[in-house]
Amino acid sequence: MLRNMKDLVFYLGFGTLFAHELDSILNHEWRVIPIIRTLPDETGLIVFIAAHIPIMAALVALVSSKNTRTRRMTRTGVAAFLVLHGLLHIFFNSHPAYEFTGMLSNALIFGGSVSGIIYLVIEWNIKQSYDT
Repeated sequence: MLRNMKDLVFYLGFGTLFAHELDSILNHEWRVIPIIRTLPDETGLIVFIAAHIPIMAALVALVSSKNTRTRRMTRTGVAAFLVLHGLLHIFFNSHPAYEFTGMLSNALIFGGSVSGIIYLVIEWNIKQSYDT
């Protein structure tokens, strides 16, 4: 039961990350990211989108790996990133170019963070049950 819930929570969080990346284009996220924000706007957009192709491809491959250890470690890493990602959005919230003010944007960002936290708690509880 806990394992099924863990998978569901992970995929919901992973889904929010993908949806957030779509939303991030509407909200010009590259204008906030330290290195990319120095580029001309159109170039920043291209770099931002192009960088996501190998990142997302690698994440999909790793979270669905047939190697159990690789899959588990990657999913734990993605869950931790979802939490960190929410914190980064809080940190960058005061940046003049920050545009993530809508309800949907925040639901995607912080819903992903909540999913990440729940996933990590479930993973920790499963690990604790094996250690005892």
